[in-house]
Amino acid sequence: MSEGFEVIVDAQGQIAGRLSSLVAKMLLRGKRVVVVNAEKAVISGRRKTVLGEVQDFLRIDSAVNPKYTPKHYIRPDKFLRSMIRGMLPRKKAKGAEALKRLRVHVGRPGGLEGEPITLKDTSATRLSHKYTTLQEVFARFGGGR
Repeated sequence: MSEGFEVIVDAQGQIAGRLSSLVAKMLLRGKRVVVVNAEKAVISGRRKTVLGEVQDFLRIDSAVNPKYTPKHYIRPDKFLRSMIRGMLPRKKAKGAEALKRLRVHVGRPGGLEGEPITLKDTSATRLSHKYTTLQEVFARFGGGR
């Protein structure tokens, strides 16, 4: 793949963590990456367990002052973007530049040229157990569309 090339990645039916790590690698190689259908990415595990873990995560806040509370996103596209951000060395110049080349969308916005690709080995069909989509998870907390 050539440097500066724009890649459109379809997150539908893809495992969110595996997808995030591969997108982070593409960003560090200099690619511009657009992720579409972020709400259809999946998290493995029983629905009840995943919902409980997300609920516990959203409860984390500061005991000292609310302004020190970390930002918790309840929109699927923002959540997936924060997962990818966590896999980049964002405090270094190359990581900060890589993050600027990332766009994550709910659905497929108009104006995108090219056919979206699905990444190898990230499909949810390889899971032998249950999983749930980001849309199902965050709809419970008011963020799913």
